[in-house]
This record gives sequence, structure tokens and C-alpha cells, in this order.
Amino acid sequence: MIKVLVVDDSAFMRKALSSMLQEDPEIKVVGTARDGMEAIQMIRDLKPDVVTMDVEMPRMDGITALKEIMSKNPVPVIMVSSLTTEGAKVTLEALELGAIDFIPKNLAELSVNIVKIKGMLVEKIKTIGKRGVVKRKVVPRPAEVPKIEPPKVRVTTERKVGLVSIGTSTGGPKALQEIIPKLPKDFPVPIVIAQHMPPNFTRPFAERLDQLSQLSVKEAEEGETIKPGIVYIAPGRGHMRLKRRGIETYISISEDREEFIYRPSVDALMISVAECFPGRSLGVILTGMGNDGAHGCKKIKESGGRVFAQNEETCVVYGMPRAVVELGVADKVVPLEEMAGEIINAV
Repeated sequence: MIKVLVVDDSAFMRKALSSMLQEDPEIKVVGTARDGMEAIQMIRDLKPDVVTMDVEMPRMDGITALKEIMSKNPVPVIMVSSLTTEGAKVTLEALELGAIDFIPKNLAELSVNIVKIKGMLVEKIKTIGKRGVVKRKVVPRPAEVPKIEPPKVRVTTERKVGLVSIGTSTGGPKALQEIIPKLPKDFPVPIVIAQHMPPNFTRPFAERLDQLSQLSVKEAEEGETIKPGIVYIAPGRGHMRLKRRGIETYISISEDREEFIYRPSVDALMISVAECFPGRSLGVILTGMGNDGAHGCKKIKESGGRVFAQNEETCVVYGMPRAVVELGVADKVVPLEEMAGEIINAV
């Protein structure tokens, strides 16, 4: 049985979240709190396996409470976030401070998709509750970024690649902050990334990652030509693909729902990568729930490219990498702290 504490200043949200979770026989809501101060005390008393945490609350907000929880009683925390741009910035800060994932605050407005939302919430609670807290280095804020030591690079005779594609979901923002800032400013190929995120989140995330990195990081735009040494984050409003135009490769964004469950889809991106860079691409799958990216990585392998998967021990959720490994298409299974060095070696 997974014990959950629901923290929200809205009685409606406390009831809505509790009702969704209580319907699953493997989940028990052991308590509800109206603000961060109540939450901290209830975590000590009830010892929940997972906490859902609102951001804006009286007396003590979610960010302040999260700092206290992570320093004294670490427990997996899922933020309940507004999907506005401002909400995105606060949520990204929470993810840096140790929150594992987030769910949309405006559940009432999404009643037409309530079954899907409930399914995702329950799946996240059950997966994260069983996994527990994954200890990870704290990524410093931009103003405090120290000089990064370059990863150890070894001489290799393996075939070099012309493009790196990365796919990730739950736990991805922190994982990417462990990788991209370690890449040198003269990194010789483009990097394209599909991170499962809502539309208003991808631009603030790209800007935050850009501040931490030597490479230029940006939210990808329709029709732009990809260039070496630039990191392109797929916008949350659609699916990103690469296409050829003569000798140039450019970005195409589709806002159609299509057949993909997740948006932006890792599979959609990596299938296009395999087509545009046959034999010259590297696919990297990081922490995340589900199996998005497995089919795309298979296409990369079939085209002659290479595939790296994050290892189970360093994943927040070992879902997407597991799917790639079990499909038999992973050339290497790599701890997160070594992934930047492996990527550098591959190009």
C-alpha cells in the first residue's frame, strides 16, 4: 500500500485529488494538509511514501516547504502546478530543489480529460512511491555555477555521429541539467531533445538550461535550420521532427494530436532522426515513465546509428530506458553522471 499526503489550500483540490487516488486499491491517502507548515508536521507524523504539493499556499508556500522537506525528511514530492508561464518557472525551481514531477493544477478545466489525468496521476504515484527518493547532486543556480570539470574522455575508434537526440520524461529536467552543462562549447554536432512537458514549460526550461550551459540552448522553432553546438528543445505544443531540404536539415513542428500518447513525442523525433541521419545519429534515452522512444531508438539502430540508455540506479523512473534495453537496441547502459562523457566520446 502506497501512503499519500495531499497538500493544497483548496478544499476542492484536496477532495478531488484524494478521491482520484483512493479509488485505486494500492493507494491510501493518509492525510490532507492546507499549507506547508501542516505538511511538514504531517510528514513527520504520518511518514507518507509520496506527497502532492500545491505551490501557492498561505503561511508557508510549496517551495519553502519543499526546501524544508528535502533537507530534513526527504520524501518523493509531486508538485501541483499552474500551467501558466509563471507557474512553469516556479515548478522548474521545485524540480531543481528535489521535487520528482508535477501535475496540472487546473483539473476542473480539464474535466473532459479527467479519466486520462486520473490514470496518469495514479501511475505516477504508484511508480514513484515504489521507487522512493533517488539521491542526486544539487544543480547550482545560474549565479552560483562553478567552473565545470570536463568529463573524462577516452580515445575510441567507434564510428562518430553527426547528431545527438535525447528523449526523457519524469526526472528529465534534472537529468538534462546533469548532462548538457558538462558539454564543451565547441561541441561539434547539433543536439535535439524531446522532454515531455506542457506548452508553457519548454521555453522557460530551455532558458534555464541555457544559463547553466556553455552551449546555446533554445526552444526549437518551425522551419529553422539546425546547427552544430546548439541544443534544440522540442516545444510542448506539438511534435518535433527533422526534415531535409537539400543539404540542410531543418525543424518541423506538428500540432496535430497524431497517434502518439505523449507530447512532444520522443518516438516521432527519433524516427525522423533515423531518416535524416542514417548511420550517423546517437539516440539517448533518459529517465521517464512508459516506453516512448523505444520504437524511435529501434529505427536509429536499424539505420546504423547508436543508442545509449540511462541505467536503473540513477533513474527517477526506470521506464523509458528499460523499454529500450528490453528491446535489445541499447549499445550502452550508462550511469547519469557518466552520460556526458559517453556522448562526447561518441561524437
